[in-house]
Amino acid sequence: MENLKLKTIITEKEIQKRIAAMGATLTDKFKGKEVVAVCILKGSFVFFSDLIRQIQCDMVCDFMGLSSYHNKSYTSGEVKLTLDLNSTIEGRHVLLVEDIIDTGITMNYLQQILEPRKPASITTVTLLHKPEAKKVDCTVDLVGFKIPNDFVVGYGLDYQNHYRQLPYIAQVENLN
Repeated sequence: MENLKLKTIITEKEIQKRIAAMGATLTDKFKGKEVVAVCILKGSFVFFSDLIRQIQCDMVCDFMGLSSYHNKSYTSGEVKLTLDLNSTIEGRHVLLVEDIIDTGITMNYLQQILEPRKPASITTVTLLHKPEAKKVDCTVDLVGFKIPNDFVVGYGLDYQNHYRQLPYIAQVENLN
């Protein structure tokens, strides 16, 4: 694996502070409701685990696997479902937890395949959002941080499956 030149753009402390605030917002939103929290694999697993511990309500957790990067630093534009939900979401409030929304293609795809399953609501949450990279409209209800259209790693986000373990978000400075 090549060594990437990384520049920290969001510290571990900043991430944890923002997640606590997001958890409080979601606790208020979901009070007394039946919630299915859905982790979008692979990138959001770190964010998901920290976020759900900050949400004070009864919930079940489920997972979906999607792929659109195929070991590259840019999206292919084609989303592939690699793992579907095990839970039924009909009549339940769905919390979709994503690591990053850039083009909007993946989140738009998710919303299109979940709506026909008749959830009571779908709330979308992302740790990172790149508004400048948007190609497709999608609903984003709660954003941790808006960032420029740069390639980033850490806190679950990867480059060719490396760097997920970093406790912070870093911009990759030397990627072609």
